[in-house]
Amino acid sequence: MSSDRDFGDEPQPVWRDQPPDVFAPIDPNAPVSGHRPPPEAGPGTPPSQAPEHDWLAAEAILMPVLRPVGTSGTRLSDIDPAGLAAAGLKSHSMPILDDGPSGLAVGYVLRGGGFDAHIDADHLLAWGASPAEMRAAAMANLARWSATAPWAEEASGVRRLVSSASGEGGDAERILLPEVRAQLASELGAAGRVLVGIPERDLLVAAALTAGDEEFAALFAEFVRGHADGSDQPLDRRVHELVDGELRLFEE
Repeated sequence: MSSDRDFGDEPQPVWRDQPPDVFAPIDPNAPVSGHRPPPEAGPGTPPSQAPEHDWLAAEAILMPVLRPVGTSGTRLSDIDPAGLAAAGLKSHSMPILDDGPSGLAVGYVLRGGGFDAHIDADHLLAWGASPAEMRAAAMANLARWSATAPWAEEASGVRRLVSSASGEGGDAERILLPEVRAQLASELGAAGRVLVGIPERDLLVAAALTAGDEEFAALFAEFVRGHADGSDQPLDRRVHELVDGELRLFEE
């Protein structure tokens, strides 16, 4: 059987001129099925102390993440000890979710170097931690990060816009913090209503909307939709508003 496949720029195959030595020691650095083994949790760190298994290691890197409307998962409010054990025994446990603002969901992750590990019932079982403890640790970590994360500001006459786009994976989630909502209301609310957009994971944008400036409201909505539609990780195409310190859907 012949083949006329064009291999393009692929390297020339290396043909064996002798059978492999099946008794030779295995190269520990050799890739397996095209992949190399993941790095260890740290030098000398036993698996039992990795964040997936050890609560003290996990609580330092837990973070909340906003999820789109309709995201499937195990509701944290529905979990009891018996239900947690049942969920943890499933072969593919669903991620744990809290109810977020405006129908969004809040998930939880272990934030590692370059990747996030989503939290499911198996993690809570391994840690022996309660849902309240996990939630509190994640929100405390978000608050510590947010306290030093930058804001950008733009102004054109009475129109003002404040945004967070650090690219570190916590920008949209800043709106979950009461202190951030209070800050945005204080800085932007004097001029009128405070519009909020969270179109993607790495962007939180808020603007001051003065009475009668329907054009700016339309431009803001178009901006939010455009970023959501063009994002690899879209979150929400809708425009929100801060009302009495809480996030609500914007109604014109």
